[in-house]
Amino acid sequence: MMTVKELMSRELYTLKPDDTVHEARQLMLSKQIRHIPVIDEQEQLIGLLSQRDVLAASISTLADLEAQEREELESGIPINKIMTTNVVIAEEDTNLLKATQFMLSQKQGCLPVLRGKQLIGILTETDFVKLAHHLMKKMAEYETQPNTSLSNTSN
Repeated sequence: MMTVKELMSRELYTLKPDDTVHEARQLMLSKQIRHIPVIDEQEQLIGLLSQRDVLAASISTLADLEAQEREELESGIPINKIMTTNVVIAEEDTNLLKATQFMLSQKQGCLPVLRGKQLIGILTETDFVKLAHHLMKKMAEYETQPNTSLSNTSN
């Protein structure tokens, strides 16, 4: 059975609790991610910030503010005020099926992955889409292979 470590993303983008909503928004936009683990000085997980958290804390683009004013306001909001601190995690050897069932039942978009207390990866919905794509390609390749059935020739 596959484990979380076989599918998780290892390229991590993290923030510190005193970083701001503006910094989180910029990181999410530049790296095209929707979840950011928040770590302390010892690089241990202390929270998780989602795109939904950032949107909820952000000043609406419909507000009558210039972009610079909105940036200044968002630069004054530390993410430790809006991040989730009760974070469910997976260990690297967690059964992938179990992790999937949890994410589906709890409507979780990601699971930070730890080895001991060390953050080593993150399992996201996107990782599952990549897996589905890979499997569908393999199925398509298999279906397009010529039928090479065995036959017995007798004289």
